[in-house]
Amino acid sequence: MNQPSIVVVGSLNADLVVRVQRHPHPGETLLGSGGTITAGGKGANQALAAALQGANVTMIGAVGEDSYAAPATEYLRRAGVNMRGIAAVDDECTGLAVITVSDDGENAIIVIPGANAIVNGDYVAGFDDVLHDADIVLLQGEIPASGFARAVELAGGRVVVNLAPVIEVPKEALLKADPLMANEHEGGLILKQLGVPCASDEPRDIAQALVDAGFKSVVMTLGSQGALVADASGLTPIPTPKVEAVDTTGAGDAFAGAFVAKLAEGADLVEAAHHAARVGAFAATRRGAQASYPGPEDELPSV
Repeated sequence: MNQPSIVVVGSLNADLVVRVQRHPHPGETLLGSGGTITAGGKGANQALAAALQGANVTMIGAVGEDSYAAPATEYLRRAGVNMRGIAAVDDECTGLAVITVSDDGENAIIVIPGANAIVNGDYVAGFDDVLHDADIVLLQGEIPASGFARAVELAGGRVVVNLAPVIEVPKEALLKADPLMANEHEGGLILKQLGVPCASDEPRDIAQALVDAGFKSVVMTLGSQGALVADASGLTPIPTPKVEAVDTTGAGDAFAGAFVAKLAEGADLVEAAHHAARVGAFAATRRGAQASYPGPEDELPSV
């Protein structure tokens, strides 16, 4: 029996990580440390997290023909992710994320798309067979909207969307997400994009408003407060282990990748979210994004 397959259509970046005591105020100069280059990009992060949880993962994306391409794909290669959908383009640089991490573990990120900008509708259409055969197609917001829409159109299985960052995408494509994954800030922006009013900024109200807007299911991530799973049957809170955060960079992507890996195994939304919360918490206890993700040999924290 074939292992269920996950196809991730998304971004690949090289991450330039700088550590600071605190984040600078506008116009302020601070001394930092680090300056190392490692693998990142929300698409690659989530693909890796899923693969490390035992999933059969194929990645569709693009890098440049430059010195950043190798570190951007290093962890995917190690984990055995199928990279047939990753092109190296000579007229674009590999995507670059500049990340500052403060001593309390919080991060701020600036992303330069680079080669990720070519992952448009025409590019994605070249992998129609891969998308049609996938059990789950996982998408984020770091590729062009046309690529996002075409991937949804060609998906033969379940579509899971983590629209981060929140970009303008066709409503009919977005509403096919099952589930939509978002934090409360992103959830509010998605409601605004759909033209749906929500007077409350409470996560429970935002999650319910998204279900009412037409999403079959919603998983709202709440950082150290865990998550919420919302569907027609109601709202279920998902606790997260209490850990000492070292670096939250990529922890949300660890959650998303682990979540779809568990879905592919046949878990329901609540079971998958419980597992994903433990994986995300583990990632926050280590430095970096992909370097922090647990594999099968790692013991996950308990709630």
